[in-house]
Amino acid sequence: MTGADFKDHFSGIADAYAQARPEYPDALFDAIADVVPRTARVWEPGCGSGQATRGLAARFAHVHATEPSAKQLAQHWAQPGTNKVSLAVEPGERTTLPDASVQLVAVAQALHWFDRPTFFAQCERVLSPGGVLAAWGYGDFIAPEGMVEAVAAFRSRIEPYWPPERAQVDAHYAGYEWPFPALPAPSLWLEMEWRLPQFLRYLSSMSAVARCAADTGEDPVARHAPALAAAWGDADEARTIQWPLFLHLRRKA
Repeated sequence: MTGADFKDHFSGIADAYAQARPEYPDALFDAIADVVPRTARVWEPGCGSGQATRGLAARFAHVHATEPSAKQLAQHWAQPGTNKVSLAVEPGERTTLPDASVQLVAVAQALHWFDRPTFFAQCERVLSPGGVLAAWGYGDFIAPEGMVEAVAAFRSRIEPYWPPERAQVDAHYAGYEWPFPALPAPSLWLEMEWRLPQFLRYLSSMSAVARCAADTGEDPVARHAPALAAAWGDADEARTIQWPLFLHLRRKA
């Protein structure tokens, strides 16, 4: 897979993605830091607009964050790069990093988009002996109390427009042929306190929403916003949104 033919579901909604995606919890990065030294150099392929880069850069010596979508990378918070973060437009299946040059490969909500055999071969090449591959993702959010019916109606509208790779996230990457032995990893939750406008922006950042709007000519978030708002209540009242978060840790021999 080259930079020109990757499965690009997010360039068209890069602004919404950068503004609306939830932040990962400290517990996730702490779990990785428990098995990787703080002096580690990190490769973060599929970094998007940098939702995970900040937590990685806070704990490790340097993060080389790569992303095949130039539009996504242009939204990265570290643009045009800092002392601890370098950015490059590169696909996950190919990087300019030298052999055995990093101690951690960290993939946030992106591994299901990669050609995995090719990507895993890159991990084998760029990871130093004893290095760790960390890959994680989060499934669909838990509908808040009182919003189950309104959320279900919205989900039903966009369900046909999810790309097939989404099933791999729902399965928590089960059945993958990983290149390295597993390390213990905790079960985690992603949690945000959001008001209604932020919640609706998050819905608009979903790739299935963009595909549905392109196919039907109607924005499914706008269509369902009145019912979602009625179920939410006071739009200025913060509600807790939760996502199940899964983490795979694999150490190279």
